[in-house]
Amino acid sequence: MDRVRQRMAHGRPLTGSVTLSAPEETQRRAAERLLGRAPRASGSLGIRLDTVDEILRRSGVSPGGLAAAVVALAGPIVLRAEIRNAEERAWEEAYAPLGTLAGELALWADRVRGDGFVRRLARTPEAAAPLIEAAVRALRALPASPPTSRATFAARNLSGAHALDEGTPLATLVLSGIRCLTGFPDGSGAQWRREAWASAGLLKDDLSSTVLTLNLRGTPALDWMADAGEPAVLTLRSLTGRAQTASVPGTGIVHICENPAVLSAAADTLGPSCPPMVCLQGQPSAAAITLLRDQVSRGARLLYHGDFDWGGVRIATALARGVPWRPWRYTAAEYRTAVAAVADAPELTGPPAPTPWDPTLAVALADCGVRVEEETVLDDLLADLGTASC
Repeated sequence: MDRVRQRMAHGRPLTGSVTLSAPEETQRRAAERLLGRAPRASGSLGIRLDTVDEILRRSGVSPGGLAAAVVALAGPIVLRAEIRNAEERAWEEAYAPLGTLAGELALWADRVRGDGFVRRLARTPEAAAPLIEAAVRALRALPASPPTSRATFAARNLSGAHALDEGTPLATLVLSGIRCLTGFPDGSGAQWRREAWASAGLLKDDLSSTVLTLNLRGTPALDWMADAGEPAVLTLRSLTGRAQTASVPGTGIVHICENPAVLSAAADTLGPSCPPMVCLQGQPSAAAITLLRDQVSRGARLLYHGDFDWGGVRIATALARGVPWRPWRYTAAEYRTAVAAVADAPELTGPPAPTPWDPTLAVALADCGVRVEEETVLDDLLADLGTASC
């Protein structure tokens, strides 16, 4: 009966034989009573299904034959195809909220529908439905402006402050959508995840996100550091709280660099006379974007320089998504000049990336195939800063 039910569930005909490879004596006797003849005394036991069907019909025990007898004895059988169709309909209903997303998130929605990502996270459509609904609700509220802690955002928009805790299916799904929304590059590790969350304005807390500055003024603490020509570290809390924030420099220009060594050298060389600077220290933090947006809103112009490599290009592109800037010695011409002056420059690594502010820079990087770090052209950068301070 188990074999017949399996065949019926798969929609297969009840013909041919079923075989028991090592039957017990009681099973042989049962087959003899059913078929009206003795099976072989040893070896496997085979029974033809169409023979059983004929016996059941002819005897009147089951006028509907073998299939009807199995249903009468063991209950109705649901076709596997019907189960699959019902499950697919349930998945489509679970996926329905994804259809409300637009722009970059619409592309992400199409991808997670097709690659099985949600199915791996949720396993069943019943578990997936609330997961997708919550993820869509979170993503539609992003990016957060002003930036806020992940717990605060979750408490306001989801089921509670811990809804986006690290390692939960919802956090995993929302982080996937954030990377599509903000274009955050591939990576791994705890620090990478914190920066990916921060790219959408969601922070571990308002003190962990910082930005390194030099000679910005506007608060007693900043004025004191600028008078000494010493770098200052600003937290996101200080930039989004009630305290007064940095004012626009008198020149209206803020120089931005990628690496702390550049800002440190500027402090050593120029001290209080150095024009205002901001250092990203890698991918732009929420604190850096908040500070620079405030400066732009007050009329400041931003000049940016970074490493001449694919990683530096991606940092520059991420910065451009947050604030407008113009290149500071960060074009193809400056790159080719630097390459000609450097002996044994290290090779470029990683996948190429576009350079929208100067499309020929990406071409030059690919042609030359070497990386030029900011520290390599430090003298030129310091000369620019020294001229700007005059």
